[in-house]
Amino acid sequence: MTEAPTPSSGRHVRAQGLPARSERGVAVVALLTGVATTAAAGAGGAFVLWSASAPLAGVMVAAASVAIGALAGALTHHHIVSRTHARVRDRRALERQLALLDDVVSVSEHGPAAASADGPLARVDAALREAALLRRIAEGVHGVEALFDNEGRLLWISPSIERLTGRTPCECLASADALDLLVHESDRRHARRMVRELAASGQAVDFEMRFVREDGRVCWVASHWRQIGQDGAPIGIRMSAEDVQARKEAEYKLLETVAELRRSQALREHYLSRSNDERMRLTALLNTIRMGILFMDRDHRVLYYNRAMLEIWGFAPNENLIGVRDVVLQSRVAPLLVEPEVYFRSIQDFVRERHAGQCHEIRFKDGRIVTDTSAVVEGGPDGRGIGRVWIYEDVTEQRRIARQLVELAERDPLTDLYNRRRFHEELDRLLADAVRRNYDVGLILFDLDGFKPINDEFGHQAGDEVLVGMTRQVRSIVRRNETFCRLGGDEFAVLVPDTDESGLCELARRIVEGVASLRFVFDGREASLTASIGIAMFPRHADDAVRLIAAADHAMYCSKSAGRNRWTIARRCEGDSARMTG
Repeated sequence: MTEAPTPSSGRHVRAQGLPARSERGVAVVALLTGVATTAAAGAGGAFVLWSASAPLAGVMVAAASVAIGALAGALTHHHIVSRTHARVRDRRALERQLALLDDVVSVSEHGPAAASADGPLARVDAALREAALLRRIAEGVHGVEALFDNEGRLLWISPSIERLTGRTPCECLASADALDLLVHESDRRHARRMVRELAASGQAVDFEMRFVREDGRVCWVASHWRQIGQDGAPIGIRMSAEDVQARKEAEYKLLETVAELRRSQALREHYLSRSNDERMRLTALLNTIRMGILFMDRDHRVLYYNRAMLEIWGFAPNENLIGVRDVVLQSRVAPLLVEPEVYFRSIQDFVRERHAGQCHEIRFKDGRIVTDTSAVVEGGPDGRGIGRVWIYEDVTEQRRIARQLVELAERDPLTDLYNRRRFHEELDRLLADAVRRNYDVGLILFDLDGFKPINDEFGHQAGDEVLVGMTRQVRSIVRRNETFCRLGGDEFAVLVPDTDESGLCELARRIVEGVASLRFVFDGREASLTASIGIAMFPRHADDAVRLIAAADHAMYCSKSAGRNRWTIARRCEGDSARMTG
């Protein structure tokens, strides 16, 4: 749609349309006007003079009036011709301006051909209508449009600048430097540099900058700068800008979100790296520990195990047990155990109790002894725990060392017989058992006759050899259920459970004969020894261990007093004992 010109503008166009008549017509009109004026003036003057009854004077006045009228007509003709030439020059200038307008503005309803056909007036009307339309369009533009000269001075700016910055176009045009007024101080230098580059190269530039509102707030715009030219020569710069503040705010929020995500990612990666480091250190620690560690989840599947666990249970070093159920593990280790059913029942008890179980010994068929213990790993949303941990320890070597320590504490290192400490323990145990089962316990004490002379004459090494030889001889005499002990020096004892007097006498006789039959040779000389024995019975001769030992000891010294190489029963006279001869 085009807007019709206002009446005032129409009158202006028609008034300026007079120079469209030809110069000749205008001159004729001017001449006729001058003649008519002269004739009117002459007639008026003649009438005046005639009325005054002066004929000659009237003729002269009439002639003068005609001359004056001719002169006035000539002057009028000259003035009209001058005005005509000026208007012709104006018309030609207007035609040049219309030609320039045709190059810049595309007339939608009246093309160049129609304008040429209709003449300058139609072209002016079309231009005015187009200008009015462009003004309305400019007023309705959402973005900002502006025209600058080649030096960057603002020539025109769209009214939308007021919506964006709060400043009217008049304020912007009145400013000495529109860029200083509108552009943020941080972006001015860049904006001027880009405008200079555009003016120098003619290359269009696009960049974002910040406008400063009248209230001091900032508004981001995306600006597009293009050079305007005519006939190949630049005549100005056009700027188009659209409000991108909402997009910038979204970008800032997005950047903040991305930065937060990156910080979170970096933090997660940091914690993950530390967690991996801790996991590697923990794995190295658990693999260094000689105890087997096994974690099972709530579904009884393997979650973790260390290297020692594989070694203890005979799995290959590269075996993968993750996810294997406990019943599968039990089926694979059952052939290795001495009593697998007992062990599997203990596992079921641990699981039912849901707390740390007592240490259980597992005996393997290859002689190894392994202990295990278990505990629930606390946690989980329901408080039922997240699984169970099992700890396995191979104690085979510990048990062996413990036995050695016990033997060192309970056995004589030379003869490997039980020492005095173990003798008292066994005596107390036998007496308690005898009370419960109601049987007799016999005690035989003896020492070696002639041992001290051998030790003094041939040395301690010879004495040790005699003790070892005698021990070997007596061990072949006593039975499995009888305990043979060395009480110290050359004093020995034999504990006999569930016996009677005749059995003890028979054992004493065999010991006396066995010791007397031994022969030793030291430095080419033969040596021998005998044994003096004392016998006491519980509860016949004593009702406790101390009195029983005292009774047997007294009987042994009775044997020595009677001539050695014999045995004596407690609290009997010497006549009741028999002398054993070689």
